[in-house]
Amino acid sequence: MQYTIKINSLKAVDELENAWKDSDYTILLKLFGYAEAEQINKNEIKDYLYMAIADYEPNEAAALVLEYKLSEELVEGQIDNLSHEMTREKVSENYSDIFLHQALFNVNQLLYKAYNGKFPLTKATIINFEIQGDEATEISKEIAVQALSAGLSSSNLLHRLLEDQLQGKTAFPEAEGIIWNLQSKGNGTYVITTSEKWIKKEDFKEMQFEASVTSYEEEVDVD
Repeated sequence: MQYTIKINSLKAVDELENAWKDSDYTILLKLFGYAEAEQINKNEIKDYLYMAIADYEPNEAAALVLEYKLSEELVEGQIDNLSHEMTREKVSENYSDIFLHQALFNVNQLLYKAYNGKFPLTKATIINFEIQGDEATEISKEIAVQALSAGLSSSNLLHRLLEDQLQGKTAFPEAEGIIWNLQSKGNGTYVITTSEKWIKKEDFKEMQFEASVTSYEEEVDVD
């Protein structure tokens, strides 16, 4: 399938909209020992949470937030290890399970802002782009990554690690973890959110380009 892609805008952000709700802040405040959390004005609750977090050692605070956010995905030992690793490594980029990267990004940035540092600064990339094909096709995360990769330099990490997947030679489940959010804005315009680890503005050779996308088709054994 042939596509024409035009990048309308690209920006780096250090937090994602609606990553945390006021109800999350209230629950976290209670976990950090503030029993009267529900009485705090909603306009001030984030600041109160930051102050409560800062009273703890960084790894202790990380463990509490990780437990709240990822207790269904991680066991106690994994949470303990991550709570220490987070203070020195970008776990939202390096953790082995790519499907947890978005949640780890949100945890990391909450802690980074609460401590005004002490945790590595990580960023996400938001790309607004137009994609037009020679026939109507629903744009999935897999197609979006494959199409956008055509405009990226050969040194980009996607090309270095996932070239077979980008070319449709093998299955590409990683696309679901690479693109954190895919929104259709209508008329062939989409917005994606991903980690800066995968795509940065300087990775694009040009802002308008052609892409040839081949979907992986699993071979079926015929008896």
